Amino acid sequence: MKALLLWVLMVFVQTSEYMGCLEEERIDLLHLKSFLIISIRPLKAYNSDYLLPSWVNHEKSDCCGWERVTCNSTTGHVKELSLKIYRHIILLMITISLDLSFDAINGCIWDEGMLSFIFLYSKYIIFEIQTLSTLRNLEILNLGYNFFDDNSILQSLGAITSLKTLNLSWNHLEGYFPAEGWKLFSRLEKLEILDLSVNYLNDTSFLQSIAAIKSLKNLNLAYNDLTGSFPIEGILENLHTLDLRENSLNETSLLQSIVAVKYLRTLNLEYNELTKSFPIKCQFCALKKLEVLDLSYNYFEGILPPCINNMTSLMVLDISVNQFSGNASSSYVEASRTSLEYIAFSYNQFASVFSFNLFSNYSKLEVLRFNGQNNKVEIETEGSMGWYPLFQLKIIELSNCSLNKLTRSILKFLLVQHELDIVDLSHNLRNNFFVGQLYLPTLIHAHMTWMDVSANHLDGKLPENIGKIFTNLLYLNLSNNNLEGNLPSSIGGMFYLEILDFSSNNFSGRVPRGLDTGCPSLRILNLANNSFNGAIFVGTNQEILQMNDNQFTSITPIINSTVHLLYLDISNNRISDTIPRWLWNTSHLRTLVMANNGFYGRIPCELSMTGTLDLSHNLFMGSLPFCLNLPKLEHLYLQGNKFTGSIPKVLFNSSSLLTLDIGDNKFTGSISIEIKQLQDLRVLLLSGNRFTGIILNQLCLLRMISIMDLSKNDFSGTVPQCLYDINFGKIKAPSFDYFSGKVYSIKHPLGLAYTYKGFSNKDADVPSYVKNVDIEVEIKFVIKYRPSSYKVSILGYMSGLDFSCNNLIGGIPSTLGQISSLHALNLSYNQLIGNIPITFSKLALLESLDLSHNSLSGEIPSALIDLTFLEVFNVAYNNLSGKVPDMKAQFETFEKRSYEGNLHLCGPPSDKSCTKVNESYATPRQSSNASDNKWYKVDPVVFHTSFSVTYIIFFFSVISLLYIIHYWLQRCTNLIEDLIYYCYYYFFFLKPLKGC
Repeated sequence: MKALLLWVLMVFVQTSEYMGCLEEERIDLLHLKSFLIISIRPLKAYNSDYLLPSWVNHEKSDCCGWERVTCNSTTGHVKELSLKIYRHIILLMITISLDLSFDAINGCIWDEGMLSFIFLYSKYIIFEIQTLSTLRNLEILNLGYNFFDDNSILQSLGAITSLKTLNLSWNHLEGYFPAEGWKLFSRLEKLEILDLSVNYLNDTSFLQSIAAIKSLKNLNLAYNDLTGSFPIEGILENLHTLDLRENSLNETSLLQSIVAVKYLRTLNLEYNELTKSFPIKCQFCALKKLEVLDLSYNYFEGILPPCINNMTSLMVLDISVNQFSGNASSSYVEASRTSLEYIAFSYNQFASVFSFNLFSNYSKLEVLRFNGQNNKVEIETEGSMGWYPLFQLKIIELSNCSLNKLTRSILKFLLVQHELDIVDLSHNLRNNFFVGQLYLPTLIHAHMTWMDVSANHLDGKLPENIGKIFTNLLYLNLSNNNLEGNLPSSIGGMFYLEILDFSSNNFSGRVPRGLDTGCPSLRILNLANNSFNGAIFVGTNQEILQMNDNQFTSITPIINSTVHLLYLDISNNRISDTIPRWLWNTSHLRTLVMANNGFYGRIPCELSMTGTLDLSHNLFMGSLPFCLNLPKLEHLYLQGNKFTGSIPKVLFNSSSLLTLDIGDNKFTGSISIEIKQLQDLRVLLLSGNRFTGIILNQLCLLRMISIMDLSKNDFSGTVPQCLYDINFGKIKAPSFDYFSGKVYSIKHPLGLAYTYKGFSNKDADVPSYVKNVDIEVEIKFVIKYRPSSYKVSILGYMSGLDFSCNNLIGGIPSTLGQISSLHALNLSYNQLIGNIPITFSKLALLESLDLSHNSLSGEIPSALIDLTFLEVFNVAYNNLSGKVPDMKAQFETFEKRSYEGNLHLCGPPSDKSCTKVNESYATPRQSSNASDNKWYKVDPVVFHTSFSVTYIIFFFSVISLLYIIHYWLQRCTNLIEDLIYYCYYYFFFLKPLKGC
C-alpha cells in the first residue's frame, strides 16, 4: 500500500513539474526556422510560407506539440527533431538530399546537403551552431556532407561541451587546423567518437591538440591526405578504434608506436603506402585486445611475424593485396581459433601448399578469402585424412588457385556448409582437380545469393535440381567450362535471379521458356558461345542479352510493348529475317549487334541507337535511307552487305560517331565534304566499294582519326598534302577506351559491399561479375600482307593509312613522313610517280610500308634502315634504280620479292650486282663523211607508195575471202569475241585480285 502511494506521489510530482517545453529551447527552434526560411527563399521550387507552419512565436504555443518535435515527458527538453528538406542545386546540376534532423538529448543530425548554404550563408550556419550550444544535453552532432571550407567551424563547436559524438566527415577541412580553433575544440571533454574522414587533412600536428580529450575512444581519419608517419605514442592511448585507411602513410614505424595504445581493438591501415617487411621485432603483437587488423592494399613484403598467433582476441585478419611471401600455412592465427571470424590472404606472393586442416578447430569462421595469383597457391580443402569443419562459412573465395592437386578430391566440405551466401571458385584452370560434374548439396541453400565457378574444367550435364537447391540465387556464373546438354527446366523457376552467365560451354537444345517468364528479376543473360537453337525469347525486364555464336533461328519478345533492352548481341547465328519491328522503337537500346546472320531488306528509319549498331555481314541491300537519324551513335558497322548508292548526308550528323565501317559494299559516288562534321571519328573504313572522285582535303579535318582505309575503290587525283594534320593516334583522347563499347557498370545486387554483421568496421567486398559489359568492337585492317582484326583496347595502339588499289597519280607527299605515330602505310597499286620521300625515315613506329605496283623512280633512301620496327617492306614493280639499302637491322629480313620488278635495282638480295665498269658498251660511230659509198640506195617516195598499195591489196583480199567463205568469217568472229572476253576478264577480275 505504501509503495502504491509513493508511486502516485511521484506521478503527481512529475506531472506538476511538466509545464511544456523550455522557453530557451523554444526560442532556439524559432531561430532555426528563421534560418531555414532565409536559406530556402532564393529557391523558387520551395514555398517558405509552408515551412513548419505549427512553429509559431506565441506564448501559448508549446514547442513540444510542434510538428517533427518530440520532448521528454519528464523534463520538457527537446528529445527529437527531424527536418528533411530536398533541395536542387542548379549550379552543380545535381539533386542533393538535405537532412536536418537533430536530437537535443540523444543526438543531432545535420546531414547531407548544406552545400548551397555553405556557399551563400556560411556565417549563418556558424551562428546556428552557436545557438545549439544552449541545448545542454546535446550528445550527437553530425555535420557530414556539408563541405565546410572554413576550419574556424571548430571554434563554434567548442561551445557544445556535452557532445559525445561529432561527425565532420565529407567536408573541405584541409591542411592543419588553427591552433586556436583546436584549443577551443579541446573543451569537448566528454567526446568519445570523432569522425574527420573524407577531408583534405595532410598534417598530423593536430594530434597534439586533441590529446587533452582523454575520453576519445574512436578516431576516424580515413580518406585524407596524411603522409609519412603517424605519431600516436603518448597522445591517444585510450583509443579503441583507429581508422587510417585511404591515406598515404608510408612509414612502418606506426606499427611500433601503436603498441602504446594498449586498449586498441580496431586498426584499419587499408590502402596506404606502407612498404618493406613487417617489423618482426616490434611489440605489435602485445595488443592483446586487438580484434580487427586490416593491412590490405599496401606494399608489405616478407613474412608475417609468428607472434601474431598470440593475439588471442583477433576476429578479423586481412592482409590481402600485399607482397607477403613464404609459407601461407605459417601465417594463420592458431591461438585465436576460438575468436577468428574473417580471414583474407588474397593476392600475395605465397607459393606453398595451404591446407584447410589448419581450420579444423575453428568454430566461428564465417569469411575465408584466399584468391591467388596465376594459380601459384595450392589449396588442399580436404586433407589427407578428411575432416569435418566446426564452422559454417558465409563467404568463401578461392579463385585463381590450384585446388586439391595432391589429394585429387572434390570439394566435399562445401556440401556441409549450409549458410553460404557467396561462393567464388572461378578461374582454377591449371593444375587442379576441380573437374568433372558439378556436385550440389542435397539440402536447399536459401542463403546463397552469389555463385561463381566459371573458368574451370567442369563437364557433363548440369544437375536438373539446381534451380530448386539455390532458390534465392541472385548471381550464377558457370561460363568457360565444358558443360553440355540441355539447360535444366528448374532454372526457369529462380524467381530472384538477376545475372546468369552460361557462356562458352557446350550447351545445346532450346532455351527453357521459363527462363524468360519464370525469372522476372533477370536483368543480364549471357548464353554466348554454345550450340543453342530455336528461338530467342526476350524477357520483360532483361537489360543485357548476349546470345551470340549459337544456332538460333529467330528472336521475339515475350511482350512487344515492354522490352527494356540496353544491350543485345545476336551475332553469328542462323537468323534469316528482316529487322524485327519491335526493335525499331526500343528507346533504351544502346547497343545492337546482329552481325553474321541472314538478315535482309532495308534498314528502317525508326531505328534508334546511342552506342553501337553492327549489321555487318548480312544480306541487306539497297541504299541507306536518307531519313536514318542516329545523332548519338558511336560505332556503325555495315561491312559485307550489298548496300548501294551514296552515303546519306544525314549520317554525317552523327557527331558522336567514333567508328564508321561500310567496307565491302557497292556504294558509289564521291565522298561528301560534309564528312568533316565527324570531328570525333577515330576509324574510317570505306574499302571495297565503288567510290570515285578525288580524296577530299576535308578528310584532313578529321584530326582524331587513327585508322583510315580507302582502298579498293576508284579514287583518282593526288594524295592530299594535308594528311599530316591528322593525329593517327599521336594525341590520345582524354578517355582512349572508346572502342570498348561500354554499356554501363554492373554492381552486385547486394550493393557495393557485403557488410559483415559480426563487427561494424569491416566490409567484405563482393566479387564483381563484370565491371563493364563490353561489346567486342572489331575492325579489320590489312597490314603485313594480311587482313588483321583489332579488338577493344588494342585499337588504341594501332594507326594506319591505306589508299591502295585506286587510280591515284602524282608524287608521294613528303609531309607523310611527319606522321610520326603511323604504324602502317599502304599506297600500292596506284599510278604514283617520283621518288620515295626521304622523310619516311622519320616514321619511327612504322611496321608496314607497301609502295609496290606504282611508277616510282629514283633510289630507295638508305636512311630507311633506321626504321627498327619495320616488318613488311615492299617496293616491287616500280621503276626504282640504284643500290638496295644495306642488309642491316630490319632490312636483313626482307627477301627478293620485296624488290622484284625493278630492272635497275642492284645489290643483295637481288640477283644483279652493283659492280662498276670503267668503259661503257661500244656504240656505233657515225661516219664523218656524209658521202660514204653504199651498195644500196632507197628512194623514200617509191618505198612508201609500194607499201601502201601492198597493204590495201592485202586488206581487200582478206575481206573478199571472208565474204565468200562463211566458215572463215564465223571462226574469225569467234576469235575476236574470245579475245575481248579475255581482256575484260583479265583487267577487271584477275588483275585486281592479283594485287588487292
